[in-house]
Amino acid sequence: MLRSFENKGMTFFLVQSSVLPEVFKKTVKAKELLRRGQARTVQEAAEQVGISRSAFYKYKDAVFPFSEGSKGKIITINLLLEHKTGVLSRVLSTLAQVEGNVLTINQGLPLQGVANASISFETGSMSVGLEDFIERLRGLDGVAKVELVSQA
Repeated sequence: MLRSFENKGMTFFLVQSSVLPEVFKKTVKAKELLRRGQARTVQEAAEQVGISRSAFYKYKDAVFPFSEGSKGKIITINLLLEHKTGVLSRVLSTLAQVEGNVLTINQGLPLQGVANASISFETGSMSVGLEDFIERLRGLDGVAKVELVSQA
């Protein structure tokens, strides 16, 4: 099933990177080099990743990583948390550290040592990308599972 979403009159598709032409992936890498300050100019970034400057300019506004597309959105994640003191607190602390803004928190009663939790939050001021944030959560003691449910 093909899934797409629309934003500001444009249609977007979520595509696995392995099927994309190399120039798209290299354009995203060049943008990341510029963002991180590892390249000072577009020419420098393009040379580092092996594309022309004109190819960069042709695709720079059309391709981006998933995390860039989620900036300024409302994200909902589901978590499976071990029934241990402080696990939810560590999750919320991690969200606060990256400047996410909590909108709702729902947690079920623990059954067989684990509890389901759902958190909706805004990403507009987050200091890291969504993928990085989710990986941080997965690394927390007591977090058994993290799933991205939706973005609006």
